[in-house]
Amino acid sequence: MIKNIGRSHFVQKAIGEGLAAWLKLVHGTSRFADSPADLYGPIRDQYPYIVAMWHGQHFLVPFMRREGHEFRILISRHGDGEINAVAVTRLGLGLVRGSGGRPQRQHHKGGPAALRELVATLKDGQSVGVTADVPRTGGVAGLGIVTLARLSGRPIVPVAVATSNMIQLSTWDKAVINMPFSRGAFVVGDLVHVPEDADKALMEEKRLEVENALDAAHRTAYAMVGRTFVKAGT
Repeated sequence: MIKNIGRSHFVQKAIGEGLAAWLKLVHGTSRFADSPADLYGPIRDQYPYIVAMWHGQHFLVPFMRREGHEFRILISRHGDGEINAVAVTRLGLGLVRGSGGRPQRQHHKGGPAALRELVATLKDGQSVGVTADVPRTGGVAGLGIVTLARLSGRPIVPVAVATSNMIQLSTWDKAVINMPFSRGAFVVGDLVHVPEDADKALMEEKRLEVENALDAAHRTAYAMVGRTFVKAGT
């Protein structure tokens, strides 16, 4: 019964709206510093681009969006996806529904269709945001985001957000609940470009490059607010 209640559209909508309101409170009551100081400097001429995030560390990323910047986020079709979809919409971003995962389940989860829609979105001039993790394997970047970059020809932009006041959960992704009245940090990491003719070896190299760039961005963001980044899977 509890599971059925949690799956109801009404309950998920209410939780999603509450999540959006909470994130607005955190952002509105906190002071954020940027790294680099001109946060959009490295990406100003790279639009549209693919924003890479670590799952569970990504809740405040929508507030990094430039005013007037068209942006869509990849959200899964199941589980807490509906809650996240409501929250993302309330924060003014668009949606692409689907996710990756094990090859035998990707059609069920909408992976191929989502990949096509993400490529089309980028070709239409809108940026997209994707959590880079292998599903249920936090802290390990998958090949999905690298494939998206290869097919679209657009750069991957690793980003990180941290707040001084936070609660870290004991979940697979080491998810963080950001708290109000914090010192915060927005960080744009080193961009990753994937050639359209990248072979298997280069794709793996680029996957590791994305993973390392995300880790470096998060270490910087956490250091800026006096905290230590704890990577999922460690």
